[in-house]
Amino acid sequence: MLPRLAAPVAALLFLALSACTQTPVANQPDVDTVEAPKLGACRVLAPADISEPSNASEVVDCADEHTAETFAVGTFPAAVATGAVDDPALGAHIFASCSEKFLAFLGGEESSVMRSTLTWAWFRPSEKAWEQGARWYRCDVVGGAEQSEQLISLPQTAKGLLLGQPEDRWMVCVNGPTVAGSVKIPCSEPHTWRAVTTIKLGDARDPYPGDRLVEVRTRDFCSDSVGAWLNYPVDYDFGYTFFHEAEWEAGNRRSICWAKTGQ
Repeated sequence: MLPRLAAPVAALLFLALSACTQTPVANQPDVDTVEAPKLGACRVLAPADISEPSNASEVVDCADEHTAETFAVGTFPAAVATGAVDDPALGAHIFASCSEKFLAFLGGEESSVMRSTLTWAWFRPSEKAWEQGARWYRCDVVGGAEQSEQLISLPQTAKGLLLGQPEDRWMVCVNGPTVAGSVKIPCSEPHTWRAVTTIKLGDARDPYPGDRLVEVRTRDFCSDSVGAWLNYPVDYDFGYTFFHEAEWEAGNRRSICWAKTGQ
């Protein structure tokens, strides 16, 4: 039930790195560059780009159309960067670092960020650049996911985009008979289900309670929560998305509740 990208949960799936590299394209920066990316840079990325471990897309003016903005740049600590470029320890470090910065950058609380169309992807040096000593990482906010047909164009900056009451185009819905198996879309488009609340199932140090308990607690909470969100109608449909031990170990403690809107 978990896509490769969704925020901040989407970032969980970036814990597994691949050792793929990209072939440089003429008139674009070299993917094997050792130089660290610039904070605040904007780019035009496609869904296929965000699944790649490295990226050398050309930087564009943030006043122009773009689908990605770099909200965090850093250097892997020596204790983390002792292994190969595809060491899973790199992903664990990135999740801890960029998920917190992502929340602060968007200005939303954890529940609203998790229910938004805004997600983040991260990139590291290519294998060749890593061998030459590059240890930087880059985290980009994007509007959409790997499964999206296309990424949503962002405003000049996405900073503070989820403050207050976010616009529907930044919140996530689906248009299908069920939530499972349906592609997530902005709520500004015709839809049948909307992500309306989340439930926190534990604290950072809590052990994973097991699939059955997670599902039961999520189902019971979402039944009540969605009913309240719909103003307690006599009949209503609700859905829920819960995650498993791998996502729990990566840091996620929330499930998502969905209301059937019929619109």
